[in-house]
Amino acid sequence: MRVPNLGETDLLVPLHEGMFEEPMWYTFLSRLRHVAGADCAAIVLRTAQGNEMVRLASAGGDWPHGLDALFTQSPDGENAVRQAMREGRVYSRSELAQEAPLAGLAADSDVPALRAMRLGIDRGIDAVLLLAGTNPLGPDIASLMSAIAPHFKVALRVLGAMERERVHSEMSAQAFARINFGWISLNDKCGIVDVDPQAGRLLQQSGALRRGTYDRLTPADAAVDRQLTALVREFAANPKARPRAINLSHDPWIDILVAPLRIRALSGGSDAVAVVYIRGDRSSSADRAEQLVDLFDLTPSEARLAWSMAQGLSIAEAAQEHGLTIETARNYSKKIYGKTGARGQVDLVRHVLTGVLALA
Repeated sequence: MRVPNLGETDLLVPLHEGMFEEPMWYTFLSRLRHVAGADCAAIVLRTAQGNEMVRLASAGGDWPHGLDALFTQSPDGENAVRQAMREGRVYSRSELAQEAPLAGLAADSDVPALRAMRLGIDRGIDAVLLLAGTNPLGPDIASLMSAIAPHFKVALRVLGAMERERVHSEMSAQAFARINFGWISLNDKCGIVDVDPQAGRLLQQSGALRRGTYDRLTPADAAVDRQLTALVREFAANPKARPRAINLSHDPWIDILVAPLRIRALSGGSDAVAVVYIRGDRSSSADRAEQLVDLFDLTPSEARLAWSMAQGLSIAEAAQEHGLTIETARNYSKKIYGKTGARGQVDLVRHVLTGVLALA
């Protein structure tokens, strides 16, 4: 196995750490530029579809205007140089001009010396690593770039995986935001260890839960506070204990599920023992009733009863809440089931809480 020399090692560490910097690969490009004696070291990133470009240049090194003809996307969305370059090969200025003469550098270009290498990953990111300047960039520089190539490709795979996870995370966050779902992790004293953005907004907007003294998660209801404290202590002692659900508010409806935290980070560093999953409704019961009228063509009275039943109230409890007789409530429920297509109360809950109304 080939062991990199000290110069390469100085480059490889910042190369693998570079996607965590701001801007990305700041240290790597600066060191590469210095080692090569170039005026500019740069990475040109493109999506695999070629519809987006990010240009990263070394600190202190200006982007030569002569490179624009080589790496700027053409009006038809393609790029002659990028298409012509074979992956992993290090090209000189003259070789690039031969491969893609229409995009070649002008004779009076401000980049007489150039070395460029294209790398990519399947269904991911395509990148060109280049060095440019007025000083000669000889075969030794080409060899250095070739030695860097496999490491750069690994770094691109990591970046591609991070981007996919970021997109997935953003889509999940948007879905959770639409249904007002969030989570809060707690230590054994009910102190908040971590909180996702959606739960953070719920803490700010709802009076049912708040950040108390010493960042303790504090329910407004003292009885719920005692119940939550007891559950967290139980989960700290027994991580296999059964999760419990607690209702915090009926209008708007806010539920929490308190569960032992069974996810352990490889790196540790967290003293969380429990997680509180919050499902809060942004709309009042009156708003939800109006939406049910629109969605299922219910009458206002039927919609109010349907919303109460969807929250888990029995027909008798819902009738009492809305000042109806049991017989009237039962008649309404039959009409509700007919209009919504539900076969019973359990099916009604599924129709209402898992349908598009949950996203409204």
